[in-house]
Amino acid sequence: MSSRTLNLDDTVYQYLLSHSLREHPAQVALREATRTHPYAVMQISPEQGQFMALLIRLLGARRTIEIGVFTGYSALSVALALPDDGRVLACDISDEYTRIGVPHWKAAGVAHKIDLQLAPALNTLDARINAGEKGQYDFAFIDADKSGYDAYYERCLTLLRVGGLIAIDNTLWSGKVATPAEDADTAALQALNNKLHRDERVDISMLPIGDGLTLARKR
Repeated sequence: MSSRTLNLDDTVYQYLLSHSLREHPAQVALREATRTHPYAVMQISPEQGQFMALLIRLLGARRTIEIGVFTGYSALSVALALPDDGRVLACDISDEYTRIGVPHWKAAGVAHKIDLQLAPALNTLDARINAGEKGQYDFAFIDADKSGYDAYYERCLTLLRVGGLIAIDNTLWSGKVATPAEDADTAALQALNNKLHRDERVDISMLPIGDGLTLARKR
């Protein structure tokens, strides 16, 4: 029993992985392909990918949104958990980064589930809203530029059905959100965290997984 979250040292973290993690070979290969990337730190941890996949299955999700694809590990994790007719609307602006993931999506047999849109995410999301897709999505994952998080959150909340779930990454931001902001990204995350805490449109839980993951369920 513990009254607070356990601090994971390297030994406990390796135990967690060895006794919980179940990865598709394509996920392992994609993590390895990303390991030496200059921005490898942007990739979510494998246990976070597994947790998100479990959420997808619990929700019975079929239509999902991802904002910020990077090399595609999170999209791959979600796509593997979706039924064959499920879809990920994957929003990013970088062909250079996302094309690293495409061969691994194909190797896993889920490339047909991932609708990659290389354009500013707000343009893609607004187009879906204007096309009458409000309330048509089950899940959204936000992991992109921090200054855009609030706008992404509002669009995703519009597109989600009642009972749908938004997962917002980096909400603990290496602990920097707990001290006075010294940069715009930290300030943006602090503002969103404050907003989410008060937002009666959703039920929330901020989890100390990865760099902080906030779950917001649409009421």
